[in-house]
Amino acid sequence: MREVIRGYAKVVRIILILDKEHAVPSIQTGLLNALTRLPLTKRCRGALSSRTALILSLLRSETSASFDCFNFQAGKMIKLFKVKEKQREIAENANGKAPVKKQSAGELRLHKDISELNLPKTCCISFPNGKDDLMSFEVTIRPDEGYYLGGTFVFSFQVSPIYPHEAPKVKCKTKVYHPNIDLEGNVCLNILREDWKPVLNINTIIYGLFHLFTQPNYEDPLNHDAAAVLRDNPKMFESNVRRAMAGGYVGQTFFPRCM
Repeated sequence: MREVIRGYAKVVRIILILDKEHAVPSIQTGLLNALTRLPLTKRCRGALSSRTALILSLLRSETSASFDCFNFQAGKMIKLFKVKEKQREIAENANGKAPVKKQSAGELRLHKDISELNLPKTCCISFPNGKDDLMSFEVTIRPDEGYYLGGTFVFSFQVSPIYPHEAPKVKCKTKVYHPNIDLEGNVCLNILREDWKPVLNINTIIYGLFHLFTQPNYEDPLNHDAAAVLRDNPKMFESNVRRAMAGGYVGQTFFPRCM
């Protein structure tokens, strides 16, 4: 008998799933009719879980087997058990147990990305808020070649809960004289904008940022003055970069030392 009751309990769960996913009504009706004919003796009730027994009792108490009625009763039951679950959580918290934080899909994907990082020695990642806050972190880049050799540049990353369906928000915290980074720290990198795809990851972005320092691009600028100098006079551009990184003025703009 217990095996039979377990089978009906599974059917109840299937009904809830089918109803949630809008399955074929004829299948639902057949399952419902089978359940409403189940004889609930005291012995049978003892073998049922409390949730299943209560749902079956509600079903049997109705004169109509329509799914409108079933949805109403099942909805009441679901709300009841959610309330009980919440009460259980409050009781556990009162007993000193730390609440378990559920991770979003974005956090799970980001955790995977970080665990698979394969960065060059010129790049490193840190978590100013601790590793409990993976969605906010910093990346430090120290170029070992090109115009920016010897400099240290810090970028902040803010990752959305819907990552990777939305690119991280990246800003340069270091004030830098660069054609593709403006004085407010906004970064012009195609994979952070129109070319972002969910298959890309944090490793890809960091390599893209590193590439900006080894090969700055005057054709897609945010700092138009720096881009024009790079295009027309690379030697002057190099001089301006060295002056800015050492801590000094380029034109009317002061740059703190970052070497």
